[in-house]
Amino acid sequence: MNCTTQRAWLLLPLILFGLNASGRSGLAGEPARKPNILIILADDMGFSDLGCYGGEIQTPNLDELARNGLRFTQFYNTARCWPSRAALLTGYYAQQVRRDVVPGVASGSKGVRPAWAPLLPELLRALGYRSYHSGKWHLDGRPLDNGFDHSYLLQDLGRYFRPRVHFKDDRKLPPVQTDSGYYSTVAIADYAIEFLKDHAEHFADKPFFHYVAFNAPHFPLQALPEDIARYGATYRRGWDEIRRERWQRMKKMGIVNHDLPALERNVGPPYHFPEALKQFGPHEISRPLSWRELTQEQQTFQSVKMAIHAAMIDRLDREVGRILQQLRVMGALDNTLILVLSDNGASAEMMVRDDGHDPKAAPGSAATHLCLGPGWSSTANTPLRRHKTWVHEGGISTPLIIHWPKGIAARGELRHNPGHLIDIVPTLLELIGGKLPTTWKGQPVPPPPGKSLAPVFTNDNSVAHDCLWWCHEGNRAVRVGDWKLVTAGDRDSWELYDLKTDRGESHNLAAKRPEKARELGRIWAQRYYEFCQLAWKDAPAAPSPKEAK
Repeated sequence: MNCTTQRAWLLLPLILFGLNASGRSGLAGEPARKPNILIILADDMGFSDLGCYGGEIQTPNLDELARNGLRFTQFYNTARCWPSRAALLTGYYAQQVRRDVVPGVASGSKGVRPAWAPLLPELLRALGYRSYHSGKWHLDGRPLDNGFDHSYLLQDLGRYFRPRVHFKDDRKLPPVQTDSGYYSTVAIADYAIEFLKDHAEHFADKPFFHYVAFNAPHFPLQALPEDIARYGATYRRGWDEIRRERWQRMKKMGIVNHDLPALERNVGPPYHFPEALKQFGPHEISRPLSWRELTQEQQTFQSVKMAIHAAMIDRLDREVGRILQQLRVMGALDNTLILVLSDNGASAEMMVRDDGHDPKAAPGSAATHLCLGPGWSSTANTPLRRHKTWVHEGGISTPLIIHWPKGIAARGELRHNPGHLIDIVPTLLELIGGKLPTTWKGQPVPPPPGKSLAPVFTNDNSVAHDCLWWCHEGNRAVRVGDWKLVTAGDRDSWELYDLKTDRGESHNLAAKRPEKARELGRIWAQRYYEFCQLAWKDAPAAPSPKEAK
């Protein structure tokens, strides 16, 4: 069964298978006013890419936020960009709001949210907030129609140096000319700073919400030459050694406690594009072989790719530093609740889109369209299994840094409490003294699936979910306590893992604990049934194949 299963299956018996602005004990004093909120979202960044999560990439600004705040070690996304953004900004699973595939209705990346599912800025507006957006969107509708007061929307995500489709305040901007000096990570920060300056000048008496959604380090691997140069020789040691070093640092930090799983040599990209592999040239490979098995030419080619990936994250960190400096100038940093996370795990996808790939051009330049591939994606997701689109831990795990000096007393601490993007909206609403409305646009608002994580901020690791649930492109999983049931696609059987000791998902216990596997299977099916029922309610019919063309 998967998310494209026909509606009729759901009619079979399922046996087939708070804290607010007034403070709470443990907080570092009461904020004089409601906190500002800044969400920084990376795209396709791996679990261990940041320095504060064990990576060798230089990320001093984000590491500083971690030193003065919290790092979550078991926080989850949805394994893909558009469902993650829906979950983050609505507080619901993407299937509930038709932003991942539900059979029988228009859904997925083209799905339209139900009228009862506003985005977070609309909820915050009623609490006196101004809201700003800069970067990737990948939601239905437009920012200004969904509660944002200003927006820079970069829609052309495959061209870091010369996008053709981008918008300011929902009005289309001219295409960026070649050799203009534009680089999207810098531009996203430029607009974010512009909106913050305007806020300081005209709305200093109001709190703000700023959603900064970088497209880095999503493919194509394109970076500024000076950033690439900083990592020129770093990755010549290969992914086996880099991966082992990251794991050792993560264990020392206390982020993980399990052994390093072996690379899955037979698992390549989630989609097969043989023509793209030909364009990349003879030194590209689509499987994570041992580094010593590669030719010298292949090793050189692969190490350059990872240097570009690192450069993109390095630049993201530098641009975050500029945004943080603007907050300091405004005197707003201490009372700004900052959250840093990624929309899915690192990507093993290998494809060519947009302006194509010129193998003779300088790697990382606008004329190239290199992709990270499974060897380095496995490294970026160290020490977890698989990649973006899969719902094994490597595909759904994200770093989460939370920084709020006036609201959180903890400095540099870890939080092992499991959480999910569906928890962000209830957490933020509780922290600022708000709550989800019971009706919206005349429709009843269903109970949200997430939990406020506010108690965890005080070192009270007691926020428990009945379950956490995943479904994307046939990949399915459910977590109950430390038990996780997961499968990859239609033809693979269920796997059962005890994440307390085996977060690397190396020891499948389904055969030894069949009763536990059946129990979790029933929970997964029950949630799927409930989510589909909600998505079907008042939904437009899915287009016919002819209409879809």
